[in-house]
Amino acid sequence: MAQLKARRPENVEGDFFVDTTCIDCDTCRWMAPEVFGRDGEMSAVHAQPTTTEQRIQALKALLSCPTASIGTAATPKDIKQAQEQLPALIEDNVYHCGYHSEKSYAAASYFIQRPGGNVLIDSPRFTPPLVKQLEAMGGVQYLYLTHRDDVADHAKFQEHFGCDRILHQDDITSDTQSVEIQLQGQAPYQLAPDITIIPVPGHSKGHIVLLYQNKFLFTGDHLAWSAYLEHLYGFRRYCWYSWDEQIKSMKRLTDYSFEWVLPGHGRRFHSSNMASELQTCIEWMETA
Repeated sequence: MAQLKARRPENVEGDFFVDTTCIDCDTCRWMAPEVFGRDGEMSAVHAQPTTTEQRIQALKALLSCPTASIGTAATPKDIKQAQEQLPALIEDNVYHCGYHSEKSYAAASYFIQRPGGNVLIDSPRFTPPLVKQLEAMGGVQYLYLTHRDDVADHAKFQEHFGCDRILHQDDITSDTQSVEIQLQGQAPYQLAPDITIIPVPGHSKGHIVLLYQNKFLFTGDHLAWSAYLEHLYGFRRYCWYSWDEQIKSMKRLTDYSFEWVLPGHGRRFHSSNMASELQTCIEWMETA
């Protein structure tokens, strides 16, 4: 829980605040941009919410902060309303889970609600309000893990829901050696008629992305929108395996059609001309 005594002086006066335990993960800034901004290499409240919608968005950011660095001066009586809005709808039957985990350095996780079996993409915190909501939405059949970094509470979700976890064999560690479905090789894998898993080595050797309905691409740490660069990009500073391989992997994505980039880290992005956006990203990567 955020501490009033550790409240950052960069916060504007009012109910919401960020304390000095912030790790600058950016979660609150894209979840509630009207309220949170960046100041001094940490987040801070730059405007207190003035509408009910802004307040609920700020509370959802509070719930999703991986280090519990966001607080309110008074106990929020409407916190349950915010809990009931997580997972938060993105489009169609695709949701952002919230409840980011510090174990995954605040990586976003997602949920696909589908007749053929629901899919949880990367692991959020295993917390009762979220688990209750996922149960009400039909549970979890698959827990898809994009790569070794963002597995967080995967074992708790598997134990609770009895779901099959999916991870590429090249990213298996001692913590994930019991994963039920361990993919191999570099060929695309058809999990279901509407789900294609695409190996994209680069950030890590076994990184994979998931394409759903040729519309939603869940990209982990492979591809995201940069608010600073104002285009799609790969994480050059955080490429742990091979930048050259990541460029090759990015080029392979030009063979697929999609409208949404939904990353673990970085900003999500929607475009009706994703082919052009992806080409801009590749050109940048080749000179980065």
